Amino acid sequence: MATVMLGRDNFDEIVNSNTVVLIDFWASWCGPCRMFAPVFERASEQHSDVVFAKVDTEAEEELAARFQIMSIPTLIAFRDQVPLYAQPGVLSPAALEELIARIKDLDMDEVRRQVAVGGQKTAAARA
Repeated sequence: MATVMLGRDNFDEIVNSNTVVLIDFWASWCGPCRMFAPVFERASEQHSDVVFAKVDTEAEEELAARFQIMSIPTLIAFRDQVPLYAQPGVLSPAALEELIARIKDLDMDEVRRQVAVGGQKTAAARA
């Protein structure tokens, strides 16, 4: 599956209607973003059950602000509408594969319990 471009008009719809969504916040002038783009694209071709999406931080400043993007690239991962991972930096192909596997393997009932007890930051630490 090819990557999907996200903007404020389709962001919530994509995240809310898919089980696993990985979002790459990037900009065209960013060297590390250009390095990570082919890794992200290759992974999208290997995982048809995951939505791989991109947010151009220059065109979508509102979304970048909503997620407090301070450094790019930043990868944010959602499963069942719960943000589980949010980190800036480039991931190697192996690290991205490991992250995807960990997200898919999570016990989401346990994650929801932890969110109820300790808040969203606890869920982010699970992946």
